[in-house]
Amino acid sequence: MIDMPIAKSKMKQSSILHKLRLLIVLTFALMVGLLLVPELAAQQRLLKLAIPLGLPADTWSYYVPRTNPMTEAKIELGRKLFFDARLSADGNVSCASCHDPKLAFGDAKPVAEGISGKLGSRNSPSLLNAMFYPNQFWDGRAEGLEDQAIQPLTNPIEMGNASYDQVVARLKTLPEYRAEFLSVFGGEVTIARVGQAISAYERTLVSGDSPFDRFNAGDQSAMSDAAKRGLTVFRGRGRCSRCHSFSEALPFFTDFQYHNTGVAMNDPRYDKLSRIAFDAVDTEQAKDVIDRLAQQPGGEELGRVRFSYVVFDIGAFRTPTLRNIALTAPYFHDGSARTLADVVKFYNEGGKMNVAREWDLAPLALTDQEQRDLVAFLESLTGKLPESVVSQNR
Repeated sequence: MIDMPIAKSKMKQSSILHKLRLLIVLTFALMVGLLLVPELAAQQRLLKLAIPLGLPADTWSYYVPRTNPMTEAKIELGRKLFFDARLSADGNVSCASCHDPKLAFGDAKPVAEGISGKLGSRNSPSLLNAMFYPNQFWDGRAEGLEDQAIQPLTNPIEMGNASYDQVVARLKTLPEYRAEFLSVFGGEVTIARVGQAISAYERTLVSGDSPFDRFNAGDQSAMSDAAKRGLTVFRGRGRCSRCHSFSEALPFFTDFQYHNTGVAMNDPRYDKLSRIAFDAVDTEQAKDVIDRLAQQPGGEELGRVRFSYVVFDIGAFRTPTLRNIALTAPYFHDGSARTLADVVKFYNEGGKMNVAREWDLAPLALTDQEQRDLVAFLESLTGKLPESVVSQNR
């Protein structure tokens, strides 16, 4: 007769040995998997990039959403998608068509040119430091880079696809993308994952270490005398810092708000449309009226109000960052200012009066020398391009 305590002890030892063998097998299988599929390891490695001088210390911990962590494999997938014209309906337009690395991720055109040469109504903003904007596009209609990355795909003037499903179906026919999406996301191509990949790449496009940043860090020789005088004008008589604010926590030279400075008056249709919107905006019919106005010729000049339905947003457009501004001519949401000197002249004259113009915008009476100095300061905000861009352009 077997002693019961001894039998139980043997059974327990057998169970432990079985679990140990199973653990060893699973560990071995995992190690083999990692060796055979190096992409799996790569996609799990969070990218740690250096933070350029002048940008926030929490750039990579605060401005990257937890729902879309940046990994090497995801960024590389996003880079491929960004430059791939097959995302457009005719196979001729990519994200880089309007956001060219050689042009500081702009296109040097007054307004964007999309599929079949169609012209839009907006100047293509640079994507450098775009990750810091809480909303995207001149009118702020996209809540983040993930949304910004996919909206042009179905815009009939930009990339011309009939639907997101059409884009996804096209990508699924390409073996290389099927494999990369599986590796990076653990699943098939979806439009949300397209947006996540492209936006992950766009978040690497940070630029700092400008002459101003070095000056601000204590190098008095980093800026010219003219630029130093221009900084005084910027902070003082020029009143530029009212909208193009700068602080250690938010060193972007923008308040991230939307302002009506009168640029929309360049379109002769805007004045009438804005007056109708102004009369309707505080009524129960505001949304219906503004939605109808937005569809009329010239309606896009109504700006932010097309989405906010707030009176102060009539004819209002985003305050752009001034970092790298010297690289991204022409200027304003409609590309109507050819040079920085033209921009300074516009504001020196007080913008253009209209029904919803900023109440405290007024002529500045800057001298010609002060205007030239102000341009010199703006030029001092040109930073170093991301290393990946420098490598591509070599």
